[in-house]
Amino acid sequence: MGESEGLGQTVREWLRSLEVFAGPLADFDPARAPAEPVDLFLGWLREAVEAGVPDPHAMTLSTVGTDGGPDARVLILKNVDAGGWQFAVHAGSPKGRQLADVPRAALTFYWPLQGRQVRVRGGVEPASPEQSAADLLARAPSARAEALLGRQSGHLESLEDRDRAFRAALARIEADPALVSTEWTLYTLVPAEIEFWQADKDRVHTRLRYERTDPHGPWERHMLWP
Repeated sequence: MGESEGLGQTVREWLRSLEVFAGPLADFDPARAPAEPVDLFLGWLREAVEAGVPDPHAMTLSTVGTDGGPDARVLILKNVDAGGWQFAVHAGSPKGRQLADVPRAALTFYWPLQGRQVRVRGGVEPASPEQSAADLLARAPSARAEALLGRQSGHLESLEDRDRAFRAALARIEADPALVSTEWTLYTLVPAEIEFWQADKDRVHTRLRYERTDPHGPWERHMLWP
């Protein structure tokens, strides 16, 4: 590759010059971690919110594509409790079809101000149609109108076509405030593994993984090498 514009250096050199883990990084003592990973996750999430991390509840959802390869995108966490981590998708979208075909997924949270990441892996379970509808009804009219389009990731000929279809869907919502897309699906990821990763400036990162073989059984905790 050529030189980066105005930098007088290759892209590789430029990337290596960028600072990471600028800090001040958070502390993490695995010995003091709670028995339940949800409690630790919520504690880290609250600290990220208090520190002003942008979109702290954003996460990368990774699924298995129809070609067998990985696929990933960023979504917003809807809820987390002892049952698992919740998010919602349109059943007709690529991620919706992927989850229906291979009901397993991974979530990744990253809070750079603290140098922290959380990785969650496990099976996914769809909620009832009533629960999914309630999730969609709690969203803004614009979000509900977008769900009614049902064309996510399809080829788009023009922005005018998109805007025209969106206005029509929004008009349907305004005419019928209880209208929801029947394909809107609320999912719960029931984790088998949850890893908490705390960065260190010297790259001696601290890692703690909660593991269980029974999706509803007790957790084991294991520290991991960096």
